[in-house]
Amino acid sequence: MTEETRREPDWLPGAVQLDRPSVARIYDYLLGGYHNFEIDRRTADRFAALFPDLVLTAQVNRAFLRRAASFVVAQGIDQFIDLGSGIPTVGNLHEVVQGHNADSHVVYVDIEPVAIAHSEALLGDNPRAAAILADVRRPSDILDHPTTKALIDFSRPVGLFAVALMHSITDEDEARRVIGTFKDALPPGSYLTIGVWTTDDAPRDVMEKYAEMSQVLTTPGRPRERAAVLRYFEGFDLVEPGLVHSPAWRPDGPDDLLFDEPQRSVTWVGVAHKP
Repeated sequence: MTEETRREPDWLPGAVQLDRPSVARIYDYLLGGYHNFEIDRRTADRFAALFPDLVLTAQVNRAFLRRAASFVVAQGIDQFIDLGSGIPTVGNLHEVVQGHNADSHVVYVDIEPVAIAHSEALLGDNPRAAAILADVRRPSDILDHPTTKALIDFSRPVGLFAVALMHSITDEDEARRVIGTFKDALPPGSYLTIGVWTTDDAPRDVMEKYAEMSQVLTTPGRPRERAAVLRYFEGFDLVEPGLVHSPAWRPDGPDDLLFDEPQRSVTWVGVAHKP
């Protein structure tokens, strides 16, 4: 046991695995946060040695989340579910949508206790937002959760976000079942936002090595091809510009990260409307 794990920091909740790197804590590290451990930082640095744009992909993913959330709330949506929300950082979904409409309701969902603990601390004085610890592979646990029922009215349109999530469900049949269950629960007029790491724009051997290395994580990953990501949107209408790389989805301007090289994000993203 390292000195770091012996002297647990005061922000550490119970039931947190300290012997395996965490996706949520690695993402926090990549975005410049401090809720991570040496094992997370070492793993992130190993990934970055294989894929030097790793930090950039995290940053453009966060920027896409902001732009997509701003778009969806502008369509009149005032209730949101964020699947695989991660550790709170600047630009969280509730900060974006409540900045546009203070009455917006947000439910965060994550499988990592550390992510939920920090979300609860951040949201302690926010009655319109909450976080629940759950596994997205069991959608009914989320849809039927008392917190979800208290904040989300499924008789009205909902904004469902699954950004940087689907590649964490390594079995493709299970991934389609999961997203299909959530889609079925959404009423007409709802919006679905998805972002998925892809094998399409990096050397296949690199992405396969990434997938292999990810097996050490608390939630391993499996990047997807564009055709697979498109299937997640079946039954919904993709809004312009369709399924694109994250920097190309309604960019703010030419100063955006990777504006001229969107394929370097190695991520397919889209926002779709349920007719």
